[in-house]
Amino acid sequence: MRHRIFLAGATGAIGQRLIRLLRAAGHHVTGTTRFEAKAPMLPALGAEPVVVDVFDADALKQAVLSAKPDIVIHQLTDLPPGLDPAKMADAIGRNARIREEGTHNLIDASIAAGARRLIAQSIAWMYAPGPQPHREGDPLDRAADGPRGITLAGVVSLETQTLQSPPLEGIVLRYGQLYGPGTGSETPRGQAPLHVDAAAHAALLAIDRGTPGFYNIAEPNDLIATGKARHDLGFDASFRLPNG
Repeated sequence: MRHRIFLAGATGAIGQRLIRLLRAAGHHVTGTTRFEAKAPMLPALGAEPVVVDVFDADALKQAVLSAKPDIVIHQLTDLPPGLDPAKMADAIGRNARIREEGTHNLIDASIAAGARRLIAQSIAWMYAPGPQPHREGDPLDRAADGPRGITLAGVVSLETQTLQSPPLEGIVLRYGQLYGPGTGSETPRGQAPLHVDAAAHAALLAIDRGTPGFYNIAEPNDLIATGKARHDLGFDASFRLPNG
């Protein structure tokens, strides 16, 4: 089935790969960026561009209303290129704000526009210590403090809002550590690596598959179990875009 898609965060590492997949599947894509300078890349990829700041609730609502989406995909982050360690300390707070306030604004706009489903990016390494691999029903690390605690608060807010904002059908993709084009690493990294193409493909699959809830998305690993995503979404960690 073809859909009208509103892709928030379209110029990010996942967003750029996802536009190609969405267009190949026949979907109409409206993609957002905060920066005028990045807008020209979106038509080149096949998306209708919108320059909007997720923290400007009124402008965001008008953008989503104009796009008339039935599916909204939340791939918004505020991270430094290549996850530069020297800049990550400042980015943690900004990223948590996007997950909290930005998600709130995007959900309000999505409901106002009559969207049916919201697919949101989360992360898979916030589980509390315990037996591994972690499944989606395992508790998160709510005892975390410091930078991890800031990140956790943002994650909890994003996930709760995504799943508890009827009539939207909320799907949360808990991504592993990304590698591949645009991520700052061309080789697997972390305890639950995930190629950016496979991450984008999981979002594509979630448009028409799966029921509301959480899905761990990563390559086979010892940290998190990915059987639910493979069974319900048809997720394949080996997926790669043709022609790089």
